[in-house]
Amino acid sequence: MKTLEQYMNDPSVAHLQMPLREVKAIRLMIYDEEKDMTPDEIKAKYKNLSQKVYDEFGIKTVASAL
Repeated sequence: MKTLEQYMNDPSVAHLQMPLREVKAIRLMIYDEEKDMTPDEIKAKYKNLSQKVYDEFGIKTVASAL
């Protein structure tokens, strides 16, 4: 797996100004991570990530509050 630095030096990204270059590199990185995943796998990934954030900040979802 490529690092963020490698994505930022990619020819399709390297010509951009810094803030845009970083955003484009992150988007490419996410695309490469998810391109072989099924929609259900992607959904599970983001559900897991959001649950970690909820737990870290003590956020209660509507479903868990009932």
